[in-house]
Amino acid sequence: MGLRPRFKTPLSQARDKLVGYAIRPFMVFEPQTRFLIGCGILVVLTTLLLLSNYSSGFRENYKEGDVVLRAIIAPADITTVDVSETERRREIAREATRPVFNFDSSRPETSVQSFRADWEDLKRQSISGQKSAAWNGEGGAGVARAVIAHNFNENDLERITSIIREISAGYIYDDNDANRLKQEIVLVDVRNPVAQMIMPAPLTRMIALSAARRNVELRVLNLQGWSAEQKTALALALIPLIRPNVVLDEAATATARENEANRVPEFVISLKRNQVLAREGDTITPNILAQIAAIKRTGHTGRPWHNLFGLLLVVIGVYWAAWKFAEHRSAGSALTLSKRKAFALVGSAILVQTALMKVGFIFGESVAAGRSQAPFNDPTIWNFAIPFAAAALLVALLVDTQLAFLTGIITALFAGMLAPTGMQKALFAMVSCSAAVYGIGRYRERQSVTLAGLFVGGINVVMALALIAYAEQPLTLNTILLAICCGLAGGLLTAVFAAGGLPVNESFFGILTDVKLLELSNADLPVLGQLALRAPGTNQHSHAVGQLAEDACRAVGANSLLARIGALYHDIGKLAAPDYFVENQQGVNPHDRLRPHQSARIITSHVTYGSRLAKEIGLPTRIADFIPQHHGTRTLHYFLRKAQAQAKPNETIDEHDFRYPGPKPQFKEAAIMMLADSCEAAARSLARPDPENIRSIVIKIIDAIISDGQLDECDVTLQELTTIREAMISALTAIYHARIDYPGFNPPSLAGGPLTQLPAADLDSEERGIGYSKASEVPISRGGEVEDEALPRKTVKR
Repeated sequence: MGLRPRFKTPLSQARDKLVGYAIRPFMVFEPQTRFLIGCGILVVLTTLLLLSNYSSGFRENYKEGDVVLRAIIAPADITTVDVSETERRREIAREATRPVFNFDSSRPETSVQSFRADWEDLKRQSISGQKSAAWNGEGGAGVARAVIAHNFNENDLERITSIIREISAGYIYDDNDANRLKQEIVLVDVRNPVAQMIMPAPLTRMIALSAARRNVELRVLNLQGWSAEQKTALALALIPLIRPNVVLDEAATATARENEANRVPEFVISLKRNQVLAREGDTITPNILAQIAAIKRTGHTGRPWHNLFGLLLVVIGVYWAAWKFAEHRSAGSALTLSKRKAFALVGSAILVQTALMKVGFIFGESVAAGRSQAPFNDPTIWNFAIPFAAAALLVALLVDTQLAFLTGIITALFAGMLAPTGMQKALFAMVSCSAAVYGIGRYRERQSVTLAGLFVGGINVVMALALIAYAEQPLTLNTILLAICCGLAGGLLTAVFAAGGLPVNESFFGILTDVKLLELSNADLPVLGQLALRAPGTNQHSHAVGQLAEDACRAVGANSLLARIGALYHDIGKLAAPDYFVENQQGVNPHDRLRPHQSARIITSHVTYGSRLAKEIGLPTRIADFIPQHHGTRTLHYFLRKAQAQAKPNETIDEHDFRYPGPKPQFKEAAIMMLADSCEAAARSLARPDPENIRSIVIKIIDAIISDGQLDECDVTLQELTTIREAMISALTAIYHARIDYPGFNPPSLAGGPLTQLPAADLDSEERGIGYSKASEVPISRGGEVEDEALPRKTVKR
């Protein structure tokens, strides 16, 4: 027989070893403990994903004029001082406070005396005969020459001092204080500080320093008897003597301002729990900004653990509801997954979906933040591109619509918790998930995912436009085009992520989709290739049984594709010793040389070896179940009787040694496989498989299987058995239909005379073994099996 064929690649073996090492630490726990640990990890990860956005703290950064994205509600009773508003009001009080100016009424006389002193000093220098008499004030030598040229005329002195006195006698202020003098001022006489005067509209009663000096310059130019050069020099001496006599008192003004500011009371913000500060769509006002600031300052910086604890309980409650649904759903229907696996699939899909939505919302915010023009700066429109329905579509493709719809509900709830516009995004996610769940048929080809994504994209577009209109946003061309693009992108991304998750979840949870079943039917797979090469009779038998089981399943609404693929693998255990099974024999029966115990052990071992081989090649559990269940716990009665006949007088024969290990069929498709396997073998044993013989043999086999109790553990009703029986009779009659004779047809004559008659073949009527002319002659055991391996064969002449 040669070396045992290798059915797994080195890469597959290495992958299985890595997975085994990864899960080994968890295998020390009991299954219940492992399940609870997994649930705890699921709850914690989901809570952390939701926690970053769902908290009692206020995270939005609004400015005046912005539109409120979601309702702002006071989370607790809050009483706090609005520091910024208080300071703003005090600043207003400071600005409104009258500035304090000092008035020096002696300033004109001081300037006159200063000029007189310089005049007299120059005069003394000139009288004393100093050759270089100098002018001590402004103007320098030019002023000295002009005054000396006029011989220190007293009239000129009086006229000049009169100019200084007259111009300096008014209220003169520095040009830099002009803005302060636009409001009322407090004017304090420095010679009598008690005497204060409030002066309204001071600019109308005062003169700027620059204007006063221009007046001096004009008066000097009008002096009689002075040359232009002398006037210019004199102007240079007089202009500096004109100085402000109304001067701002910085210290007094600052004190007055602070006194007024201190009289302004603190501005207190008082909010009540659940008080609505602003509703979605409102415009941010300064008052709302102050209230938001109050929430940020005192709202909940001290209660983060409250938020975490509450959110944790919410997530636990949601997943508990999902578990109870999966538990009752599993108890009430024939799911291919156990209730724990069904919950694990739903929970893991929701966890990944929550992560996708979290990333999507962050990405939408970042894209909108980089745009300044509407509608591209609106993150709510970009969020329509998030694949909200990926998890629901994945569960719908892998399991059924009910668990998928539950996944969609939870996805929508979590989307509402993550999104700024919670209710709108929850509605959008719910409709998108519903479209994914109910918008496709059976998953028979990979294209189904793409079609589902396109359908979801179309529904997304309609919902996006509906929500934009509901929010009373302008339906401009750019808005409509962006919403359409984002909605379609969401549908296509849904298909992408669902398609990417299908192979992983199919392998991890052992789920059989129609596409996975079709992949298992590939004749190039190693185990099927070896079956066709080493056991061609078994391979042919498997295909025939598959066709028969498929027709019967289709008649009662069972999974016909599952039955057909299961038939391809149900006898792979015969690869260990193919020649010991009648369909692979070429006329010699090896069992003639074996003891009954040895024959029974070889025949029943194809079940145990087939189960080990299925585990080795990673065959899905549902397919591997066909291997032991298609024989159930039936007994090899012919070998048992043969052993009993050959037993010594006191020798006891254990019937257990001649019984298949089982179990009995546990699901409808396995039961149909048992019936199809026996009926196909019996029909091939008939020399004349006419409709009467086929009906008789099928009824006999089905009655025997029922009487032996092999169908007691599966959900097949008597009505379904009747339908299955008729379907198998029809299928076998079609396969073994009678050939039509053509009477009256005369073959053409041969020129060389008649052909030499061929010798009679030394073969049975059926290549596989004995052909029985009547159905009653077929050796059917009490369990409904054709045990023609036990019967002697003719020896093929060579």
